[in-house]
Amino acid sequence: MSGKQIIIAAGIVLAAGTASAQQSTVNGAAGGAVTGAIVGGPVGAAVGGVVGAVAGTVIDPPPERVVSYVRDAPVPADTVVVREKVVVGQALPQTVVVQPVPDNPKYAYAVVNKQRVIVEPTSRKVIQVIN
Repeated sequence: MSGKQIIIAAGIVLAAGTASAQQSTVNGAAGGAVTGAIVGGPVGAAVGGVVGAVAGTVIDPPPERVVSYVRDAPVPADTVVVREKVVVGQALPQTVVVQPVPDNPKYAYAVVNKQRVIVEPTSRKVIQVIN
């Protein structure tokens, strides 16, 4: 694949938008490939794509008002204890009920193992653990 083809393919992927965390991995890979191709040709494109994919999976922290809401919200009736450690970037088990954050459908929260956690509602991926 030539450098022009890589740039065109990356542009098409980037135009698709960022609908989910998986999409940001694709965008990171494409953006890294474009940068790598410009700097180092085809080999740079391959290396840049891998580095960009890793960078694309980084989770942005929620806005402070979401953190404040979750910190101050009453404890939901459905709290749960799970054996698995709650880890940022990992999905909560299906047994955990998540509550939506009012006025911000991009976030939800739950109380798991006596910890408040902010999650992305569709993937249930933990974004932040509030101590």
